[in-house]
Amino acid sequence: MKANRRARPLLLLAAAALAASCSQTRVIPDTAPAATAQRPVHQPLPPPPPQPLRPTTADWRQAPVTPGDWNWSMESGRSTARFAGGMLVLRCDRAGTVTLIRAGAAAGPVPMTITTSSGARTLSASPLPGSAPALAVTLEAGDPVLDAMIFSRGRFMVEAPGLAPIHIPSWPEIGRVVEDCR
Repeated sequence: MKANRRARPLLLLAAAALAASCSQTRVIPDTAPAATAQRPVHQPLPPPPPQPLRPTTADWRQAPVTPGDWNWSMESGRSTARFAGGMLVLRCDRAGTVTLIRAGAAAGPVPMTITTSSGARTLSASPLPGSAPALAVTLEAGDPVLDAMIFSRGRFMVEAPGLAPIHIPSWPEIGRVVEDCR
């Protein structure tokens, strides 16, 4: 037991010597020039470039729907559906024809393409005389493109040269005008 009491201080001394030998000491030479170098200043990274609000896509079905609502009414005895206050109008002309009117100007007849989930069709649109510039296409009430617009999966697109394409929701007002004309 006496041997353990004597060995304890020796063990503590050996542990301290071992710990001291493991630590690193840095010797600075006396001949070193006085360092006046400045610490590098941390520059914050520039912010990343802003992401576009709407990614460009070639798939028209991924484009956002043009803002606006459909409204149906009888105008001068004709069943009429207006989208976004007149950006697009479908009107039954009682003679078994439906007139599709797209707001916008053109100098003469231009191609107007209607793209639906079942396909695309290009029609010839003519400037509509009147105070507000518009292009018009007259179709037979039984024309398949009207049914394609009615049954398109959620939306269809109307394009004409020189005008931004519009992405129109397929709401019941379109079908009401077409059915009133048949």
